[in-house]
Amino acid sequence: MGKTVLITGGAGYVGSVLVPTLLQAGHRVIVYDLYLFGKPFTSIKNKNLVEIEGDIRDGEKLIRAGRDADCLIHLACIANDPSFELNPALGKSINYDAFFHVLETVKRNNIKRLIFASSASVYGTMEGEVTEDRRGNPLTGYGKYKLLCEDTLRDSGLKNYVIVRPGSIFGYAPRLRLDLITNNFTINGLINRKISFRGGWQLRPHIGINDIIRVYKLLLEAPESMVQQKIFNVSFKNITVADTAMLVAGVLEERYASPAIRIEKLEVFDNRSYHLNSEKIKKELRFVPAFTVEEGVASIANAAGNNLIKDGLDNPLYHNVKMMQFINLK
Repeated sequence: MGKTVLITGGAGYVGSVLVPTLLQAGHRVIVYDLYLFGKPFTSIKNKNLVEIEGDIRDGEKLIRAGRDADCLIHLACIANDPSFELNPALGKSINYDAFFHVLETVKRNNIKRLIFASSASVYGTMEGEVTEDRRGNPLTGYGKYKLLCEDTLRDSGLKNYVIVRPGSIFGYAPRLRLDLITNNFTINGLINRKISFRGGWQLRPHIGINDIIRVYKLLLEAPESMVQQKIFNVSFKNITVADTAMLVAGVLEERYASPAIRIEKLEVFDNRSYHLNSEKIKKELRFVPAFTVEEGVASIANAAGNNLIKDGLDNPLYHNVKMMQFINLK
């Protein structure tokens, strides 16, 4: 039997792949989104898809949207550190204050499972392999409020929740983001023939878009006893920033006969570094990532080659900070 799933931020990068996947699996999906980056589901004709244009800061509207939901997947947020720092007050209002509306939606509608998309950014900087039982040490406002949401959730009295801490996501999606490290390096390598990074020693966990979709579907469909009140790190591979740049350049030069790509090291301002241990989700849920970083680079390069990416460096559709500046979101 399919479930009715309310997805906040369902028209975003992850949602643009997750929604069709869940529909294909027989679930009914309610997308609740501001649609700042367009409507990725216009070609889908499916009676099990419901789309609601709404802001999660509108608590009553969100509660109404979740009236029939069995599960709520909370993706909506001001995503990533630079976007949050552009307007910290706005970021707090959406990423933290509105989280209480999400909790109220679950309680008032007796929703049976809340899946919260947290972030590996909660770890900030840590030595050694980082497991889920280690207390976060966020260095940014984005990471700080993700961790506060986790704390709030644990103190809320809800029993029916699971928390996901994914690494940096990569790969092509209908609502594409080119401001994430691998995707950003790829589009710069393709267009500028140059990849710039700061520092280079920092470790970053990476997870492919196809794999994170598998994770959310798994958490939605798994028996309650396997996921209730648990936290799962999710990554495919931990790679330094410098090695990520070299990997991307190598794939582009080898597979696409690109001219040599210049690698440029800049001064450090981002000290976040952590080696994400994802053995728990492998052991308990038998989840093994399959989408490699090389395949993610290829998916972006192929999309660019097929003219699916328009003005990849400057188009606000692909860059959260540029879009927030363009629309002046309040």
